[in-house]
Amino acid sequence: MALLPILQHPDPRLRQKAPAVTVFDAGLQRLIDDMFQTMYDAPGVGLAATQVGVMLRLAVMDCAAKDCPPEPMVIINPQVLSSSDRQDMEEGCLSVPDTSEKVPRFNRLHLRALDRQGTPFEVQAEGLLAQAIQHEIDHLDGKLYIDYLSSLKRERINKKLRKQRQPA
Repeated sequence: MALLPILQHPDPRLRQKAPAVTVFDAGLQRLIDDMFQTMYDAPGVGLAATQVGVMLRLAVMDCAAKDCPPEPMVIINPQVLSSSDRQDMEEGCLSVPDTSEKVPRFNRLHLRALDRQGTPFEVQAEGLLAQAIQHEIDHLDGKLYIDYLSSLKRERINKKLRKQRQPA
């Protein structure tokens, strides 16, 4: 397994919509394993393939509590079938480092996706898992959580990120 470089906003690849996964081969399995290793190392609770420069509708996540065993989940070609209970939730992103803001998300959703072998499954998600699923699907659609913010808040975050990238 290998650590993959995580793209940082404003990399234009983060704005691309990813096409569906159609091939479930050893290369895909290696990518999934590398994505999990990268996500855990970051550390984060989710990572979309587009965040590591791979344009495929694939995301990994693990929303287990800190003192609990891992609960790794792979979603490929995900579709939200229904959602409810919209609320503002605190959110951050590995591609928009050292920032977090409240954004509107659904607290409950019904998801259909494929697992790492290409087998269809459905899940009823709520709380952090529902939030992570929406966040990662946004990445697959070329959206970032900051797109839900006011232009003033977005500009404040962009200014902070530009300052962080400047050489000391």
